[in-house]
Amino acid sequence: MSIVLRAFPLRKPVDELLKFVAAMQGEREAGTSAFYKRFGVTHESWHVQETTAGPWVIALAIIDNPADAAARYAVASEEYESWFKAQVLHLTGIDANVQPLGPPTKQVFAWSDPGRPNRALI
Repeated sequence: MSIVLRAFPLRKPVDELLKFVAAMQGEREAGTSAFYKRFGVTHESWHVQETTAGPWVIALAIIDNPADAAARYAVASEEYESWFKAQVLHLTGIDANVQPLGPPTKQVFAWSDPGRPNRALI
């Protein structure tokens, strides 16, 4: 399992993001669960951070095989995947068909307490 961290600029009001989340947790809940399971995601959380450049959505996911999941997600065209990708594009300007894991990131720092075992960040 790998931790994948992404940051997306939010180009629409936060209320539109919250409507997307409400649909994922409401009428599309079954599709949301199936979607994440299809791509080997065991946990995902989204966080909004207000910055001087505007709001950003920070997404943390725990994924079995990110490279494989990204390749399959980029070409996925099922109804849920198409809806999800359209929402991401609308809200952030990021095309998941081109950047399936979102904008590229590079870890520049990490620290772990040597006296404690590493655990998933959930």
